[in-house]
Formats: sequence, C-alpha cells, structure tokens
Amino acid sequence: MSRDLRRYASQTTFRAAVGAVLLLFIVGLGLVWLVYGPAAALTGLLCLLGALIPIGLIVLVIWGLDWALRRSNDEDS
Repeated sequence: MSRDLRRYASQTTFRAAVGAVLLLFIVGLGLVWLVYGPAAALTGLLCLLGALIPIGLIVLVIWGLDWALRRSNDEDS
C-alpha cells in the first residue's frame, strides 16, 4: 500500500487554512456580535472580506505561477 505524503500534506494544509478562516468568521464575528452588537459585527464582516481580497489575489498569482511552471516543465520533457 503506497501513501502519497505530498497529497496528504497539501490536503492537511488546505483544511487547516479553511478551518482557521471559518473559526475567524464564526467565532470572531459571533463574539463581536455578542459584545458590541450587530452593527459592529457587520462592520467586522466587511473588514474581514476586504482583508481577503489581497490574500486571494496573492493565492491566485501563486497558483498561476505554479500552473505555468508545471506546464513549462511538461513541455520540456
């Protein structure tokens, strides 16, 4: 039985990142809602969504570079 450790590491990293984001949104905004009210929670949501824009752009650029590099390596072989 063969194990693909790179795939496992990739899945684990992805799941940890998704879990962290969900924890931030659900618990973080929930606590803001409880302590400061719905208007503050909405403002916090807008700030978190705004912060995700540059993070998403960086991830897209890295994925694009990875795709281009893999395609370039496939054509060379």
